Amino acid sequence: MQTVNILCLKWGTRYGPHYVNMLYRAVGRNLSRPFRFFCCTDDASELDAGVEIIPFPDNPGIKRGWPDILVKLAVLQDGFGGLQGPTLFLDLDVAITGPIDDFFDYKPGEFCIIHNWVNWRKALMGRRPAVGNSSIFRFEAGGSQHAYETFLREMPRAEDRTIFNTEQAFLTYAMGNPQWWPDEWVKSYKWNCRPSFPLNLFRVPQLPEGCRILVFHGRPDPDEAI
Repeated sequence: MQTVNILCLKWGTRYGPHYVNMLYRAVGRNLSRPFRFFCCTDDASELDAGVEIIPFPDNPGIKRGWPDILVKLAVLQDGFGGLQGPTLFLDLDVAITGPIDDFFDYKPGEFCIIHNWVNWRKALMGRRPAVGNSSIFRFEAGGSQHAYETFLREMPRAEDRTIFNTEQAFLTYAMGNPQWWPDEWVKSYKWNCRPSFPLNLFRVPQLPEGCRILVFHGRPDPDEAI
């Protein structure tokens, strides 16, 4: 069976090495096929021995401070970290809650990403933009150079929050033709688990049936909620 890649990013101080190590161990418990686990970071101290390190890339020319979340576009360039083949990117603020082999079997060769959540009012009105949430996406390392070239060519637009309000909006645009993960596989702690006020005062959060990965975008972080 083909060896697959898992990739995460770590920089700054909010997410320490224990987040990387927890994610690495969770992947090992929930992925049955051979894999390599990579962390692109500016500080590799205290990471588990099985975590392979990719040095944080140089600023490709953005005007904002670096490191920056737009580094998610840099990982798509050919040759990045020596990666080749199916690569599943995972943010550090996710919790793996079930088997994840299907994330590699689903629509092989396609760019797959979460269809970003919207609040229930917009959902009722059918206003769910075709924008991905980059907490979990899969790409073909060595076959996604077109997206990186779009980033280099349109870097001022990628940085302009009046055009693309998040890096994940530009990522979705640059990759083109996104394929959404099945809704039941990926859930938001904020939107799908935690009861809204005032129910959250006396009801505990519940993990939705069929959820494979739970995403904590914003507070709380996984270790604050689980």
